[in-house]
Amino acid sequence: MNAKFKQANLPKRPHLRLENRYWNSGYKLIAGIDEVGRGAWAGPVVAAAVVLPMRPRFLNRKLKDVRDSKCLSPNIRDKMSRLIFDVALFSGFGSSSPEEVDECGIVNATRIAMFRAVTALSSQPDQLLIDAVDLNNELDIPQKAMNFGDSISLSIAAASILAKVYRDRLMVALSSEYPGYGFERHKGYGTNMHYDMLTQLRATPVHRHTFKPIASLSEA
Repeated sequence: MNAKFKQANLPKRPHLRLENRYWNSGYKLIAGIDEVGRGAWAGPVVAAAVVLPMRPRFLNRKLKDVRDSKCLSPNIRDKMSRLIFDVALFSGFGSSSPEEVDECGIVNATRIAMFRAVTALSSQPDQLLIDAVDLNNELDIPQKAMNFGDSISLSIAAASILAKVYRDRLMVALSSEYPGYGFERHKGYGTNMHYDMLTQLRATPVHRHTFKPIASLSEA
């Protein structure tokens, strides 16, 4: 089954069916985990972990507009992030630096960021719901990884929003430290503007030097 077919059959909005299944089985603390920045040329990979309360009707009403962060405008993401912080039992953040991405590879760096997000939670969750990758080697906690998790699970979608807002703010801060690259606009992703500025200013310490566009410019 190809990715386009799977994507076409995703629910209209993230739901709590998985969370309900685990809650009904006696698991109390279900953490949704997602990352952002995996494909960027610069900046960290950031992951968030979110544990929502066992209040399905309340959550469905309060977080009815929560979606995969990529589907929301910056203003809506900011609004949703505040709502998520208000209703979540707790949340945690973790990141992998550009140096770790270069040293470990992007997949391992993603797992490191997710591991750090989970261990930053004030209580260890009983079950993990993770977007795309598994953390079986990193965490001895029951877990379910799934593609398009941020479109399926409300907990994962909430984590995607918190991670996106957190990372965007980091990139805006980096734009002051490294002016001229446009980090405040493209957030480190591979836009034409970003490439043009790289050809003029060269890569910074916050760029991922093993990524092909950066490596090819360094070799030029």
